[in-house]
Amino acid sequence: MTGRLGRADLHIHTLASDGTSGILEILDHVEHRTTLDVIAITDHERIDAALAARSIAEDHGLRVQVIVGEEITTRGGHLLALGLTRPVPSLRSLRESIARVHDQGGIAIPAHPLVPYPLCAQGRALRALVGDADARFHPDALEVFNPTVLGRVRHRRVVEFAREIGLPPVGNSDAHIADAIGQGWTTFAGSSPDDLRAAIAGHATHWHGSFHETATQVGVFGKQLRKYSRDIRAEVGGRVRGTGTGRDLGYPGGHLRPPAFDRSGAAGRVRAAARVAPAAGDGLEPAGPRP
Repeated sequence: MTGRLGRADLHIHTLASDGTSGILEILDHVEHRTTLDVIAITDHERIDAALAARSIAEDHGLRVQVIVGEEITTRGGHLLALGLTRPVPSLRSLRESIARVHDQGGIAIPAHPLVPYPLCAQGRALRALVGDADARFHPDALEVFNPTVLGRVRHRRVVEFAREIGLPPVGNSDAHIADAIGQGWTTFAGSSPDDLRAAIAGHATHWHGSFHETATQVGVFGKQLRKYSRDIRAEVGGRVRGTGTGRDLGYPGGHLRPPAFDRSGAAGRVRAAARVAPAAGDGLEPAGPRP
């Protein structure tokens, strides 16, 4: 282990949910334009693009290591789930969702908490979970820095709240476009996902980042609206033509039907699809000197 602290961004979205960048673009950006050691792909209610990203990173021997994650919509707010082998169902209670993440050996982190908005976990519920006699229902950390509008609203209070209830803090980008990755990040001793897990367990993580300018967020929102329009046309067109194809889900072969893989062969099929992509012009060759 070196003296340099590892750097992780654990909240990244792709074309498979509401992001605007595919995983090849994301991996290229992280590998050549950031100093991140670990990222987590956390699409809403799915892990297929995350599985593909991890396979591609491993197959190419990339520096960055990918954690398979999901942003779960619970009845008590959004929950980041890290280290999954299968998706966690949405619209359960926050308590049940955390338990389901832990049943897979995963890490559960409430996203952009304390904001007075239905998609954000609230203080009373989080206090109750931390105080539960059964550790299976305890959150593992709290996202105290999120550079978006949701994260800015209660940032200072969230930092204090995490300290009050004894949850380790993490910072993330909540990126919906490749260029935003690393806008928020977490430091920890080591450089691997296992080192990160140990740092969270040992309450030895630190958050960093800077908030987005309003114009930047408006621009990303515009990209999302155009993406949604393309998605609708692709979905409807594929069904009408009966071609069995739909929108680009952000990973090699991801536009093919069915978009969801059964549990028994998910990793193998995603890995096989991922291996189709690597070739000249796949977006993973160096795009120039690192900044």
